[in-house]
Amino acid sequence: MSNYPLTVPDPKEEATMVQANSNGKTILVVEDEPVIAQVCSRTLSTEGFQVEIAVNGKIALDILDKKEYDLCLVDIRTPSMNGMELYEHLEKEHPAMAKRIVFSTGDVLSGNTKEFLEKTNRPYLPKPFTPDELRAIVKTALGIKV
Repeated sequence: MSNYPLTVPDPKEEATMVQANSNGKTILVVEDEPVIAQVCSRTLSTEGFQVEIAVNGKIALDILDKKEYDLCLVDIRTPSMNGMELYEHLEKEHPAMAKRIVFSTGDVLSGNTKEFLEKTNRPYLPKPFTPDELRAIVKTALGIKV
């Protein structure tokens, strides 16, 4: 047994520290797989980010027409409008937002996806990914010290 008293952090101080780390940044996660969307939401929320989910590019586009985000984490393969189509639309209509996209994909090796990722020169997160990998790429993309 230790001679040192056990100290429990004050939840208010902890919340303030988390908020300071993320600076209240907002993230839109475009992901059609519920488990992955939930992991992204939980992981990023615990870092103090405000997270919203869209299950496909079409819904994301509707949301992005009304609200601006600091970052979008976009799955390349979603129904209705995939991540590539969403990106191409944003490049034309919201070029600043297109520069704040991080892609996620389980299809890095297919020629079409690989060519697209090289063309966009945007960061991407290969699936499956760990919460630590997710945190690192998001913070790096936002210019937050990892």
